[in-house]
Amino acid sequence: MTFTEINSKMIQATVMPGQRLYSQRGAMLAYKGDVSFTPNIQGGQGGVMSMLGRRVANEATPLMTVEGSGTVMFGHGGHHIQIIELTGDTLYVEADRLLAFEGTLRQGTMFMGSQGGVMGMVRGQVTGQGLFTTTLQGRGAVAVMAHGGVFEVPITPGRPVHVDPQAYVAHHGDVRNKLSTALGWRDMVGRGSGEAFQLELSGSGAVYVQASEEKL
Repeated sequence: MTFTEINSKMIQATVMPGQRLYSQRGAMLAYKGDVSFTPNIQGGQGGVMSMLGRRVANEATPLMTVEGSGTVMFGHGGHHIQIIELTGDTLYVEADRLLAFEGTLRQGTMFMGSQGGVMGMVRGQVTGQGLFTTTLQGRGAVAVMAHGGVFEVPITPGRPVHVDPQAYVAHHGDVRNKLSTALGWRDMVGRGSGEAFQLELSGSGAVYVQASEEKL
């Protein structure tokens, strides 16, 4: 794996000749060796069409290409960082949560309605998350950011997982999502919040949840 954890809020990446990393602009904290950082205008491995799709979707978080030979330390805003290793499947994550990812992964954009139908669109409107989401597909490592740390919840067939939409970070695997409503005790005592809505994920894979309801 290219990324190693320094602490909960910093990671180190090994950069090797002939390999490429992408990171959020401004995420580099320090580096050693002969490493170059170049603004990326083509949207990572997804190419120009992927970039245009993310711009239309307001998912165009500026990236920089990292190349050369050396080590780079990354972090951003004091957020907690989670490293996710993909082994051929697809990770769905909002662009502003991406800290860095390996160039072996293909980046794209997906309309959430295509995963959750009309409810996918409702989810975007109600939760404040984009109607579109960024996808990373293939084999490689991804570093995502969150508030208060991240834990992984497995999703298995016949056992859907319900997540507070504000705590959702990312998911991967053969997973369907839909927004459902729930009347909880907070609503009963007049303190309604995001708990009135739950993001239901079903299928086979995993969802990453942050220990906070605060958006980045």
